[in-house]
Amino acid sequence: MAGYEAPITIKKAIDNIKKRHYLLPSIQREFVWGTDQIETLFDSLMRDYPISTFLFWKVDKNKIKDFQFYEFLNKYHEKERRHNHKAEPSCDEDIIALLDGQQRMTSMYVALTGTYAKKMPYYRWDSPYAFPAKKLYLNLIKRSKDLETEYDFKFLTEEEAEPTEGCYWFECGKILDLDESRKLNKYLIQNKLMDMSIYTETECDFASDTLFEFFNVIHQKGTISYYLEEGEELDKVLQIFIRINSGGTKLSYSDLLLSIATAQWKEKDAREVIHEFVDSINKIGDGFNFNKDIVLKSCLVLADFDVKFKVDNFTKENMAAIEQNWDKTSSAMRSSIELVSKLGFSRDNLAATNTIIPIAYFIYKNNFEDTIVHSSHRESDRKAIKEWLARVLLKGIFGGQPDSIYPKMRDLINENIGKFPLQETIAHYRGGRKSISFSEDDIDNILDLQYGQAKTYCALSLLYPGLNSAYKYHQDHIHPQSLFKGKTLTKQGIEDVDLFLSEFNKLPNLQLLEATGNIEKSDKLFEDWFNANFHTIEAKESYLRQNLIATSQSLKLTDFLAFIDVRKQYMKEHLIRMLDVKVAVVNSEKVS
Repeated sequence: MAGYEAPITIKKAIDNIKKRHYLLPSIQREFVWGTDQIETLFDSLMRDYPISTFLFWKVDKNKIKDFQFYEFLNKYHEKERRHNHKAEPSCDEDIIALLDGQQRMTSMYVALTGTYAKKMPYYRWDSPYAFPAKKLYLNLIKRSKDLETEYDFKFLTEEEAEPTEGCYWFECGKILDLDESRKLNKYLIQNKLMDMSIYTETECDFASDTLFEFFNVIHQKGTISYYLEEGEELDKVLQIFIRINSGGTKLSYSDLLLSIATAQWKEKDAREVIHEFVDSINKIGDGFNFNKDIVLKSCLVLADFDVKFKVDNFTKENMAAIEQNWDKTSSAMRSSIELVSKLGFSRDNLAATNTIIPIAYFIYKNNFEDTIVHSSHRESDRKAIKEWLARVLLKGIFGGQPDSIYPKMRDLINENIGKFPLQETIAHYRGGRKSISFSEDDIDNILDLQYGQAKTYCALSLLYPGLNSAYKYHQDHIHPQSLFKGKTLTKQGIEDVDLFLSEFNKLPNLQLLEATGNIEKSDKLFEDWFNANFHTIEAKESYLRQNLIATSQSLKLTDFLAFIDVRKQYMKEHLIRMLDVKVAVVNSEKVS
């Protein structure tokens, strides 16, 4: 029978998780709460605010082997450990699977038994210091300064939790062992929290009251109210899961699709397969930020299904087709990402990750998985894809919800089997909201792009169509960035310092340079580097032409503003020709 059960304590729930008596069904999405949400949850618990009912699913020990379950996560790491481990229940006793309340339950488990490591601002993803493991602490001597909370819960490192004026940080996980009143009193005395020569009377009273209230919340109050479902049919459980997630914070279409796929795939474990695939494609080249949303949207697009989020689209027949096509779908996706990486894109400059979906569809429909990246026969397709990608990224048409783009791109690709339909796509969208055609004003805006912006690489990729794709290229300042400092410029006898500083970071002072060359170039004066690396007239002229620099142009730093003006005009003319921009009058001075 199904029904509401007697509430249990948080300590009891934590014990059941540790014993693996509580597990997560495969249809559950991953843990997504941030530290601020967990801190607020614990403040709510301390203030006796309701935290909603949990929904448990009782699975008979004889039925456990029919389903897949996962363990709760307690040491969350944004880079290394975001996925739950697959559980291997013994089948010796019934288990409880959590259908609703995973975020709350996992938050309590992380806070009381584990750590939370998320990337620190300004650190690189590969830095060993970017992800410090933090535990939840409670300040025992002062209330929260935040107007919306009363108790000061914070995730801190051990160093951050050292006592300071106005703060005594109690490690929240220790409350699990302080399971009797006498232990609480002993802790308070041993840690001098009752010593009024160290703390004020108000602080001592607050410490005692707060610790005892925390003890009550974890050990004594029946905080976990739950409804127990005892049905054993997965279809029924799946419908309950969908229903309870149809209000409040809705499941994204990808969460729902992954849940249904996991429940209905027969040969593969969708959750394991897709999570492993996401991890692997994000390691291609210099790394990317793809997620399961992109993968699952690709499954819908490549299978020629309706791409919109409607439960009616997620039928058993569609799920079976997606499973059957997974190997080919994933291969097309991987090839598209390898190609995009080869074209010089990564997490730093691929501003819209969903742009790889039409490319994957093109590869999938033409069976180009093994040839698109390296075969000389596919060079024209690679060039067309490179230009299409630069156009759509510069225009930003894949921002927001681009579902309307996929069906038309499918049509254009199917109508032009054997080649990537670049010109057909330009023609179809010309004049519309999703146009990838450019005006002269668009070109002027492109020329104002700054170093390091994602769109800047797209613009440079158009300006350098003939680069050898076997090499890696960096965005590089032609006149080195390190020279553009007020004192340095003044020493060079330059008077228009502010104007120099306003222009050096813009596109006309940028180039694509081989990674090794960029390292060697470093902060040398451009004129010195140029003369040291190109010794013949032919070599000098070749470099200058390739980089849209007039051969008669002065390369001295003092002539920087004139250099920028001339190169900006050459770049504009080049982009106008390449992008087929219609203008009334264009200054057509040739590169000499």
